[in-house]
Amino acid sequence: MSWVWEKIVWFTNQTSGTPVHKPDNADRYDRQIRMTIPHYDNIHEEILNFVKVQYPNPKTWLDTGCGTGSFIRKAQDIFPDTEFFIADPSEGMIKKASLTLDGCRYSLLGRCGTADLPAITKSRFDVITAIQCHHYLQPEKRIAAVHACYSLLDGNGLFVTSENIRPFSDEGIARSLSYWGAFQRQAGRRMDEVRDHLSRFDHEYFPITVTDHLQAFHDSGFSIAEILWLSYLQGVFWCRK
Repeated sequence: MSWVWEKIVWFTNQTSGTPVHKPDNADRYDRQIRMTIPHYDNIHEEILNFVKVQYPNPKTWLDTGCGTGSFIRKAQDIFPDTEFFIADPSEGMIKKASLTLDGCRYSLLGRCGTADLPAITKSRFDVITAIQCHHYLQPEKRIAAVHACYSLLDGNGLFVTSENIRPFSDEGIARSLSYWGAFQRQAGRRMDEVRDHLSRFDHEYFPITVTDHLQAFHDSGFSIAEILWLSYLQGVFWCRK
């Protein structure tokens, strides 16, 4: 979930290629993200409402790329009997999530990216969510991350992911970025901040089209892969094993 940070926040782990977040910036995330992603809270609500209808009583739920833990904090209120598990490659985010989730029923699987999770746990989960956490990955690593989610789901498990998406044409990209930039300006970001963030498209984060997303889900083994929600350059997808 951590792609909205300024460039200075991120650096690349040369071994894993996983973005790592500096601990002293974790507190800024929840303030900044609403100025960057349109309908951010609606994305959370759509996912939680969808799971509530489709899988009303999950016993176990993994949130990979958990960020500050705000999503699972909301989920805990709706699913009080569910046991939650979290993971994130950022030490700063894990520390922040532990504060956000104080009093919640959850377990930390580890400080790691999604693709590393099968080596850490043999557990299987009824629900897995991955919100804004795979688009920094190059194609091979993205496929590995999606396949890891597939392998960690229980037999009839539900995978829901929110990711940025790539328009199909150059003009589509240009107009979508312009529209997205207008939102960020109206939300209070400075022009230089907006320009800097939009310039990272295809350089620091690597969006793929809706079609490529769905194909990646099917290639990983999911029998069903569908679109739940689309807006600006973000999309929410759900998959069933």
